[in-house]
Amino acid sequence: MRIDDLGEITGEITVFGGPYSNAQAFDAALASARGTVICTGDLVAYCGAPNAVIARAQASDLYVVAGNCEKQLAANSLDCGCGFEEGTACDLLSAAWYAFANAQVNAQARKWMGGLPGALMFTHQGKRIAVIHGGITDVARFIWSVSEEAVFLEELDALNMLCGDIDMVIAGHSGIAFERNISGVAWLNAGVIGMPPHDGSAQTEFLRIDAGGAHSFERLTYDVAGAQADMRAAGLPQGYERALQTGIWPSEDALPAALRR
Repeated sequence: MRIDDLGEITGEITVFGGPYSNAQAFDAALASARGTVICTGDLVAYCGAPNAVIARAQASDLYVVAGNCEKQLAANSLDCGCGFEEGTACDLLSAAWYAFANAQVNAQARKWMGGLPGALMFTHQGKRIAVIHGGITDVARFIWSVSEEAVFLEELDALNMLCGDIDMVIAGHSGIAFERNISGVAWLNAGVIGMPPHDGSAQTEFLRIDAGGAHSFERLTYDVAGAQADMRAAGLPQGYERALQTGIWPSEDALPAALRR
């Protein structure tokens, strides 16, 4: 795995995950961003404008970690690589949105995705911080706020072997922002901007770190109707287009029982 070290960052930091082919949310996130801007990956997924999101990412002053979708598209793979259990809603619905994205994304974009780092490291206010997608042991590992502590410890051990001691991990992939303290290390999931966090709100989530090192989770408002129109035009009325408005996923079975409504 390639790990890019950004050195010391001063000032504010904005981190978000999963634009998910939602160009309207991506534009709103960039407009709201302050300081150094980092994406935890999955530029492309459920929504209807994969090429627009990729083009904006390439043109912006943005650091991107390779998510499973970037890795799969770069490798010309036929699925998103999430490893969803066969027959679940996520497994069935992913076939359509990934096939659409796979047909849209060109060779130049795939080559660019293939050159993205698997993780980022930097120092901010004396803290050593790692940014990953899902897990360091598996890019598509789903780690939730309610995951067993042993899962986090396994990931931290792997990170320490690759990067040395760290004070904070910022991850994405699972789609719901959270914070856990694991043996003195802060594990933050920055959330995603392309899909609501299954909480009944159309707003999505991202992470802000201020110049002094304090962090907060913030909500993002964007043009939901525009994103829905892109999905309908792409032939993707799977339930995810309704989720943009209702804030409720059509694939709740992907969640741990404790996080289901």
